[in-house]
Amino acid sequence: MSSSELAQLSTLVDGLHKRAPHVPRVGLVLGSGLGSFADDLKSITKIPYAELTGMPVSSVVGHAGNFVFGTWEGVPVVCMQGRVHLYEGHAAPTVVRGTRAMAKLGATCVLLTNAAGGLEPSWTPGDLMLITDHLNLTGTTPLLGANEDALGPRFADMTRAYDPEIMQMAREVGQAQHIALREGVYAGLLGPSYETPAEIRMVRTLGAQAVGMSTVLEVIALRHMGVRIGALSCITNLGAGISGNVLSHTEVEETARAKRQDLKRFLGHWIALAGENA
Repeated sequence: MSSSELAQLSTLVDGLHKRAPHVPRVGLVLGSGLGSFADDLKSITKIPYAELTGMPVSSVVGHAGNFVFGTWEGVPVVCMQGRVHLYEGHAAPTVVRGTRAMAKLGATCVLLTNAAGGLEPSWTPGDLMLITDHLNLTGTTPLLGANEDALGPRFADMTRAYDPEIMQMAREVGQAQHIALREGVYAGLLGPSYETPAEIRMVRTLGAQAVGMSTVLEVIALRHMGVRIGALSCITNLGAGISGNVLSHTEVEETARAKRQDLKRFLGHWIALAGENA
């Protein structure tokens, strides 16, 4: 990490400390079309990214761009309503600055969500997939350059990038709430173009069940810091060449909105369980 990046992270954390009403126990990253969950927290304090020095602002529709502090079932939570991406022109350390800040604020468990393309022909838009592992196909990592020992070790272990206990909590929530939960490997690509049918066949051959343009760098950065992670994809479309449909961001947003109530119910119970064990 460069000295400039470390300074910007420190500035961001200082700015959040001054306005945060509590120390969060659980962090939550809300992807495309999924940000409305944060508005259901109790005792909300909302801080726009644009008001924070050092916090990049997303240019993508469906990413509101706020830190939201609140509580859920008594658990102190900090949410990111939206994220930035490599394809917007940001460097990897910039992409993960917000999630690193949540960990620096005190969150020991972070739950990440995203909208993703499904790679299994039997799946349908609106399915929820628990991410059990990932393929980082972005060509970069937030850990490039000099290591910042205060954040974590030079060589971060990714054997259990997705925490087994947090995943088991998700399974229990799905069963108890009668919410069907797929499971699989998420492939993170650069974007912003959607994949070609040949690229979809390649990623399926590599063992992925979903594909998207986020999440993997955040997971690497958080695991480097020793944070426990759970992650969920909302399957908003099937990958190119599987369904035959033309892919669009509008479809992604519409499908995520249609699944909003199930997703909110799922996340609420997952946060409560994770918060008890954070």
